[in-house]
Amino acid sequence: MLDMTRIGELREGVRLEAKSTRGGLPRSLWETYSAFANTEGGTIVLGVEEGPAGELVPVGVDRPERLVADVWNALNNPGRVSANVLTDGCVRVEAVPGPGGGEARLVVIEVPRADRTLRPVFVGGNPLTGTYRRNGEGDYRCGLIPLT
Repeated sequence: MLDMTRIGELREGVRLEAKSTRGGLPRSLWETYSAFANTEGGTIVLGVEEGPAGELVPVGVDRPERLVADVWNALNNPGRVSANVLTDGCVRVEAVPGPGGGEARLVVIEVPRADRTLRPVFVGGNPLTGTYRRNGEGDYRCGLIPLT
């Protein structure tokens, strides 16, 4: 579990993704969820932007409890993702020092690696077009492997 009080020292990587929530849940959240579930797992932090040097800047989430409810609703919608691999403790709201001395509330999602019986975890209804994997700081769509 990451220490969110040191958020400014963290950088995105193979097991950490930060996303802004301006406008609600980011669409790319589900690609990252799929990628983490299909590889080694990871942490998604909502309410954070990347600074000019790659540092994570907590800007906070408006109405984080509502955002958490939106996450759970989507996770339990098979039209959104093929499997919900999270338990109650995997999604939480954390308060951290924000820029300018205030408090920023973040939504932290700890995604475990999915059990082999649930993989691939995919977005939408088609595993051929909605399966992602994590490499470095990016989520990449898994393509078909041509038969030779």
